[in-house]
Amino acid sequence: MKRSRSGLLLIAVALVLALSFGHYVMAAKEPIRIGLQAPITGPWAYEGEMARNCVQIVVDEVNKAGGLLGRPVEIVLGDDQGSPKQSALVAQRMVSDKVVAVVGTYGSSINDPASAIYERAELVNIGYGSTAEKLTEQGRKYFFRTCFRDDKQGAFFATFAVDKLKAKRVAIIHDNTTFGKGLAEAARRPILEQKKAEIVFYDAITPGERDFTAILLNMGKQNPDVLYFTGYYSEAGLIIRQMRTLGIKATFVGGNAAVNDEFVKIAGLNMAAGALQTQEPLPTDLDYPQSKTFLAEYIRRHKEPPSSPWPVYAADAFKSIAAAIQGSGSTDSKVLMNYLRNNLKDYPGITGPISFDAIGDREGAIYLAYEVTADGKFVPLR
Repeated sequence: MKRSRSGLLLIAVALVLALSFGHYVMAAKEPIRIGLQAPITGPWAYEGEMARNCVQIVVDEVNKAGGLLGRPVEIVLGDDQGSPKQSALVAQRMVSDKVVAVVGTYGSSINDPASAIYERAELVNIGYGSTAEKLTEQGRKYFFRTCFRDDKQGAFFATFAVDKLKAKRVAIIHDNTTFGKGLAEAARRPILEQKKAEIVFYDAITPGERDFTAILLNMGKQNPDVLYFTGYYSEAGLIIRQMRTLGIKATFVGGNAAVNDEFVKIAGLNMAAGALQTQEPLPTDLDYPQSKTFLAEYIRRHKEPPSSPWPVYAADAFKSIAAAIQGSGSTDSKVLMNYLRNNLKDYPGITGPISFDAIGDREGAIYLAYEVTADGKFVPLR
């Protein structure tokens, strides 16, 4: 049966009105407010900004699909400035603002005080860049993480240094933060146990300092084959530049917070080239349908991919919270906690399948070794 043009026009108008009304109804409902705690300013602002960009992509995706439980999602941003004190203040504000869950944050020593506050408030929080072992060994029921633990990375480095780099003399420098010292210890343990290489130097720097000549000269006297620096990129770039200026030829290997685009800028390309890093796969090296779609959208918005994995783990933390809300049909934090712990199994995240074990750690750790190329790119070391 043929329809008149006017009839078809009326149907089209009705569909547009129906869709518009649906969006209006969703917008009129009270939003589901989810916190994002990140270092938007301060020494790690580069990481914080990427985390905000990544989370915004998945929030937009959820809202475009109709929101959660028929309600729009709103992100409540908290800038912890990479400071433990500010982190606690942000956590207190998140609790006061009655968000239903929190994504955050970057830095284990920054996450720890916030997570303690969230635990007392019985508020689900999923860390995205907090890898210290102790964070999930304190009996906290409401803390989870989409990144992996330092003990897994430490074991990876020990095998990589001995088997791939053929190191016999290893130096380790950390920054006395919860993360940096934890990863250093996690790397030292298997090297000492395996007895295939010797730890010839083990010491710490103070974060925020800019001249590391004294400690590097002391390290250089021990003639190490490899230096493993387990602190952050803001100091890592200075350390490799000063190493090379002093003529120290040891292979520089950074932990998973040490090497990104900012590291290259701080060190200078000629000094950064050849630097190695142990870390989770970069977004560009993930081979999942979700990662390819996400990466294409990130590049469309920001003209380049994220240069570290952490902001993508932030996006996956949000997706895990969204999956728990949708799957449980609730925004009650206790319900979400139980769902994440018991029901979220192999959820298809951007960084791969997501499941949490009994203490909130993500299952299935994956690490790669990366090298900084002569043109400043990051490529897996084959």
